[in-house]
This record gives sequence, structure tokens and C-alpha cells, in this order.
Amino acid sequence: MRSIAANIGAKTSIDPAVQAASVNGTGIDTLGFNSLAFIVQTGAIVGSGAFSVSLEDSDDNSIFAAVAADQVKSNAPATLAASSTYKVGYHGFKRYVRPVLTKASGTSIAAGVTAVLGNAAQRPIA
Repeated sequence: MRSIAANIGAKTSIDPAVQAASVNGTGIDTLGFNSLAFIVQTGAIVGSGAFSVSLEDSDDNSIFAAVAADQVKSNAPATLAASSTYKVGYHGFKRYVRPVLTKASGTSIAAGVTAVLGNAAQRPIA
């Protein structure tokens, strides 16, 4: 089997932690890459914490807006489950993209989000 490690970039957008409120991830710069997906990992849920994940994009990494539904491919449910992993793919054209974990109710969820960038203009990727 061949490794894809030299052909993808990985960046943390939301550090793994107990999230007790809605949180915006760090904007991911897609310059030099032609594809992007986010990996959402959850752990324990406390007090029936109900969280969802969505994406926002931006031209300048300053002003973000919600990504249109037809530009997102995801296997994440409306409410994230405990101890699960989800993929959220971005199919838009903005330079910067960030995930958003939105709290609807409850206490907290342990969660983190990593960006995986692919189809790089130059390979191998350090």
C-alpha cells in the first residue's frame, strides 16, 4: 500500500478540547491546494450537549459567511454524537475556510477539527 502522507497537508482548525460554547475554527488557507475536507472528532458529551458543525468561507480571512449547502458534502448528522468521526468536504471557491461548532443546548462536548488539504500544486508536501 502507498502512503498519501506526502501528498496532503493537515492543519488543526479547532484544537481538541471540551467545548462548552459555540466556537469558530481558525481559517484554513487553501492557496496551493485544490481540495479541502475537515475531519471532526468527538468524545464525551456532558449534560446532553447538542452541537452541530457547519462551514464558513472568506476571501480575506477576516469576513466569513456561511457556505451554501450545495458546496458542502458531509456525513455529519444535525446533532453530533459522542465518540464519533465525521468528514465535511468543501466544494466552494473561496481562499479561506473555517469550521464552526454551534451549540444548540446542553452543557458540552469534547471535540476537535482538523483540515486535510489535497491535490497540491507542488509535491511532496512537508
